[in-house]
Amino acid sequence: TVAGLAMSFGSGAMSNTVQDIVDNAESIFIIGSNTSEQHPVIGSKIRQAIIRRKVKLIVADPRKIDIAEFSSIYLRHKAGTDVALINGLMHIILENNWQDQQYIDERCENFEDFKATLAGYTPEIVSSITGISVNQLIKTAEMMATHKPMAVFWAMGITQHSTGVLNVLTLANLQMVLGNMGVPGGGVNPLRGQNNVQGACDMGGLPNVFPGYQTVTNKEFIDKFNLAWQTKSFTGEFDNKLSTKPGLTSTEMIPMAGDGKIKALYIMGENPLVTDPDVYHTRKCLQACDFIVLQEIFPSDTSALADVLLPGVSFAEKDGTFTNTERRVQLVRQAITPKGSAKPDWEILSNLAKKILKEEQREITGDFASWDYKNASEIMEEIGALTPSYAGIHYDRLNNGESLHWPVKDAQHPGTPILHIGSFTRGKGKFHPTEHIDPKEMPDDEFPFLLTTGRVLYHWHAGEMTRRSSDLLEVYPGAYIEVHPEDAIKYGIRQNQQITLNSRRGTTRGKALITDRVSPGLVFANFHFPGEQNTNNLTIAALDPVAKIPEYKVCAVNLVIE
Repeated sequence: TVAGLAMSFGSGAMSNTVQDIVDNAESIFIIGSNTSEQHPVIGSKIRQAIIRRKVKLIVADPRKIDIAEFSSIYLRHKAGTDVALINGLMHIILENNWQDQQYIDERCENFEDFKATLAGYTPEIVSSITGISVNQLIKTAEMMATHKPMAVFWAMGITQHSTGVLNVLTLANLQMVLGNMGVPGGGVNPLRGQNNVQGACDMGGLPNVFPGYQTVTNKEFIDKFNLAWQTKSFTGEFDNKLSTKPGLTSTEMIPMAGDGKIKALYIMGENPLVTDPDVYHTRKCLQACDFIVLQEIFPSDTSALADVLLPGVSFAEKDGTFTNTERRVQLVRQAITPKGSAKPDWEILSNLAKKILKEEQREITGDFASWDYKNASEIMEEIGALTPSYAGIHYDRLNNGESLHWPVKDAQHPGTPILHIGSFTRGKGKFHPTEHIDPKEMPDDEFPFLLTTGRVLYHWHAGEMTRRSSDLLEVYPGAYIEVHPEDAIKYGIRQNQQITLNSRRGTTRGKALITDRVSPGLVFANFHFPGEQNTNNLTIAALDPVAKIPEYKVCAVNLVIE
């Protein structure tokens, strides 16, 4: 989801640590992140910095989230106008000569081309696009320029757009213009969307890279992994079979399964029948797939369509590591014994791989090719041997309580809490000219409302764990749809009344929550509940052309009273 950040800075992780920002930032810019509800520990630390050190907070969000109550400036911009907003702020910064020109000259490139693009983002034009007043734009730009270093936080409110990569690149541009990269208290800091998604990406859980963001198109990396894994074809010949072609994202695979171009899907810890956009179409695609394996800790909605169910275990039932959003590798120790035939994910995969090898009667002899792991620590040793950013991370160091943020280059290296000090990974930071592009679907006479989606504090993602908690269900028992008071009066909607939202793809139902957290014409709903309450019945599968992430955050809907 942060491919743009990966292209610019080499990774999709926070460039600075939370504690560094709390201790050293003079201002914090939160955009597209409901921080206090979805990253409550980080939200709490940001509030402490505001209270204790008088740090200035700027919040930009179409919905007035809780942390906006602590902000010096709150910008309620229209959904899908992030590039225009940020470009407009940089236009003002350059017009007033508030940029860090020395930093730009010494550490960056392509500034003039980028600067030329900003000429079209005058305060008046940006105000008309975003709905933010000219005075607010000027005040915000001045605060950013005069309270440095500034840290930027974002989450899926920035990335889950058909322009997600452009959004991220534009935020990177902002931090380079102000000289906030590679300094304490600054940086670009994406807050990852799910537990250990950072670790999954670090380990090659992306279609275009090996572990450690080593690209599959690079011959040096291909040769290294072919040799280490003794990669063979199904004829048993060692012939360097690792592909040099980037693979597919899940948002590409599932439609291809529906078209018969992919015959089998192996799904681990994912519930696409709740979390994918345009769920009706997703269901048809999964139903059309010849063979589906689901590896999970609970029988999810998707399990009904699976041909084979493999029982995994929860974090409390296995050893291993999580890598958090600030690149810190944390040890997880098994606390309880798994029930029944459930096993750690790595053990299931190892057993399956060995069965495939036996069926094919193949023998492999590479250093890391046998799949005969005894424990998670042995897997970490392989990771360190093949992944430069993890080279110095070993269980003995983690057991001794060391706090290690990758890259950790060797066993003596202390880790890297702040990235890009002195220079960027690519050498000079590159400015990317970006332009505002409207969302793929905008309101019209038939569908006059704009829908944006997200989570609430009491549930998590598809709700496979939180909806099994009676206490949480008592507090938040079903889907709510946030509606502005003006729209409620116009449509005659009462608090807690059942209402229906319709899009060009489907329908969802929920109770009306009348609140000025949303603006007139904007409705908000979460996706924690399945079936007719699932907001992803409505969302559009329009993809960012680079990252292939869907535009969950913006689509057109209408509203019907029941």
